[in-house]
Amino acid sequence: MMETLRSWLTGIVIVTLLLSVLQALVPEGSLRQLASFAGGLVLLAALLGPVLRLDLSGLDADFSRWQEEVEDRQTELLEAQEAELSARIAEETAAYISDKGSELGVSVTARVETRTGQDGVPVPWAVDLTGRRSPALEACIAEDLGIPAERQVWHEREAEN
Repeated sequence: MMETLRSWLTGIVIVTLLLSVLQALVPEGSLRQLASFAGGLVLLAALLGPVLRLDLSGLDADFSRWQEEVEDRQTELLEAQEAELSARIAEETAAYISDKGSELGVSVTARVETRTGQDGVPVPWAVDLTGRRSPALEACIAEDLGIPAERQVWHEREAEN
């Protein structure tokens, strides 16, 4: 790398010196302007030589692999977002059921299962309830949350003395 840089700089110095000598030897007038223009082009070629000699055949310009990776990542992120939303809906619904049970005088804990609805949003689908069975709470869950009695599983616990 250093040798390449050294040879490039040496080439530029040699071209610059030659152009300076030629500039001094060419008489004033339009010929000097033409020589200056041609010398500028030669100097530009010397400066850009390494860039012009680059072998770009090794570069892979196929972006389809990158596009697939981006699409895969987007799919992963959407799935993670849906899972987070589903967990949040289940958590909020379980809290609602526990609060509603407290209002009705029943102490229950709920574990809610969600499924993706027709619009792509997770909705409460089924619930496991632990506590004393309450027909009023069962009806409330069916009416307010759309979880019918057949998808409500009650686990009654014994009253503690």
